[in-house]
Amino acid sequence: MEKNGLADRHRERKVGRWVFGISAFFFISFFLTPFLLPTGSVPELGARANALDYATADGAFSGGNSQDGLRHVHDDGSIHLHEPFAWTELDPYSGFIYMFGDINCHNKHERSWVLNENQMPVCTRDVGIFFGLAMGGLVYSRFGYNRWTVRDSCLSLLPDAWLEGIYRTNRRTMAWIGLGSLLCLPLILDGFTQLLTGYESNNFTRPLTGAPFGFGIAILTAAAYSARPHFFKNASEVVLPANAKFELQTEDE
Repeated sequence: MEKNGLADRHRERKVGRWVFGISAFFFISFFLTPFLLPTGSVPELGARANALDYATADGAFSGGNSQDGLRHVHDDGSIHLHEPFAWTELDPYSGFIYMFGDINCHNKHERSWVLNENQMPVCTRDVGIFFGLAMGGLVYSRFGYNRWTVRDSCLSLLPDAWLEGIYRTNRRTMAWIGLGSLLCLPLILDGFTQLLTGYESNNFTRPLTGAPFGFGIAILTAAAYSARPHFFKNASEVVLPANAKFELQTEDE
């Protein structure tokens, strides 16, 4: 019997591996695609997040290839006009990865790494987020348990001995929100500090702040897909820390 009272944790392993596999695929692809393309074929990008700006060289969905988008001002004041870039002209694999980055990322050159003289498909923050997503899925596949609710399934990653006081005083929601906020805090602090002050993070700190956020999202996603009450006969069968038990409340008539 597993520590949640079920005979096995097959679903938790499966869900965690799916989260890990999908996230790791994108994380590795972000580094791989610049090397699969000809050297120097991806110019300095920079457009909008949640929009298609590099689907075509001109016309619809080519906002990044506008006159302003093609113009790059160097630190010495010199101006360089680079060639248009369109991911629809790439091979299917590279095109898909750069399409993913085009839709989901702002693609700002100064916030991205360059490999093989090609800008990566996403910024360094997103690289960190996907690393965190992959690690979160891997951790959940090994240590996560279905404990009826999403909240308790997330908390199952911690040793039961650490959770006894929390379950004894029924502070599960507070602990869940607190731990989730802690994982989001580095990204929030970094982002709002940039917004409200003259501070500008660099390509070393940005992935470091993105990784904890991605880790938390992966745990939440894996818990949401693996927390299934119907695997238990009733709520009281769920094994919880400190010998706590769930009780389903019924409305008095």
